[in-house]
Amino acid sequence: MPKQNSRQRFLVLHGPNLNRLGKRDQSVYGAKTLDEINALIEGRAGELGVEVEIHQSNSEGTLVDLVQERSSKAKGIIINPGALTRYGLSLRDALEDARLPIIEVHLSNIYARESWRATSVIAPVAKGQVSGLGWRGYLAALETLAAER
Repeated sequence: MPKQNSRQRFLVLHGPNLNRLGKRDQSVYGAKTLDEINALIEGRAGELGVEVEIHQSNSEGTLVDLVQERSSKAKGIIINPGALTRYGLSLRDALEDARLPIIEVHLSNIYARESWRATSVIAPVAKGQVSGLGWRGYLAALETLAAER
């Protein structure tokens, strides 16, 4: 019988406009591209002995589909919902239905910017939130979830 892969897998989701990282306002979002951030996440996952499945979409429906289709094979979800933070109710419901530990990540400190950015419909269903640490927030989220083996 073939040996099954027993490594933990985490779903990493990037929401709208995150595909523009490196081109967007670097004083707010940093200079790294999404590909560079994903490579850092994958590298840290390898060091931690876990796997990551990474996706980005500008469409809330696509993100909902990914949560519904992929969460059964995951041990947790890391999500930067971007603008969906404030109004992505169908995404919030899909995340809640996944019944997995979720960590919400934001590159910028959403509490130090415009007041409307500080409202998150995702936060009530998340285990935690990392805000303002730039790309390092993804690694902090991954390390936190991986430590819960």
